[in-house]
Amino acid sequence: MKRIIIITGASSGMGAEFARQIYADKSTKNHEMWLIAREADKLTEFAATLTGKNVTVRTFAMDLCGAAGAERVREILDKESKRGKFVVDMLINNAGFGTYGPFIETDPTREMMMVDLNCTALTGICGFALPHMQRGSRIINVASLAAFLPLGNFAVYAATKAYVLSFSIALAAELKEHGISVCALCPGSVSTNFANVASNGKRREVLHGCDPCRVVAHCLKKSARGAKIALWRPKWKITAFMSRFVGRYIGARFTYLFNKRPH
Repeated sequence: MKRIIIITGASSGMGAEFARQIYADKSTKNHEMWLIAREADKLTEFAATLTGKNVTVRTFAMDLCGAAGAERVREILDKESKRGKFVVDMLINNAGFGTYGPFIETDPTREMMMVDLNCTALTGICGFALPHMQRGSRIINVASLAAFLPLGNFAVYAATKAYVLSFSIALAAELKEHGISVCALCPGSVSTNFANVASNGKRREVLHGCDPCRVVAHCLKKSARGAKIALWRPKWKITAFMSRFVGRYIGARFTYLFNKRPH
């Protein structure tokens, strides 16, 4: 039976790193990898770098935003079903973005798009992929360290990632008897294009960003062991733990006053 790995937001950043590491893993021999991203040229260019292994790479250039985006994934799954039986071995929901700045100064339309992509699309893709999964399948949902506390100057993004974390933990509990694992990756600053997008080009590089290679490698290892949350750096683990002792309003007010972000 055909075994498929689906990665969204796969043309760059952590999505591309997930693709590289999974492609290089000996256990994925004879698998089919579906790479999904919005920009066709970047996606095709990246896919061309994955050579020399017996893995079929297929690319799907599409906008995943909202329910319509999730439906597009459902359509390609339905088309694949007509071609024969298959199983989704792994689903990595990496597509998403953030915006910096106080909510009153940001574009409400863009904030709603963020909710649609970070939450709605992720939820729908999980729901549409699950019927094609079986015992041993894995879901990795990319959340954020921002998921653990409301953050000023990052209000909507932190809220979307809090949703991803909560949803992932609940889904893991529901799927335990089915043998399907769910892991929420909750990274802090990682050296990707995230800051450039979130700041509208005013911050090219995230401050103190970590190597995405190490973050992804740790996540894949923890997911394979059944972990519900992946936090690579000790600093991130401490921050996540200490967040439970900080009042939500206090955390949001403090970050609003002292953690300004270019926007």
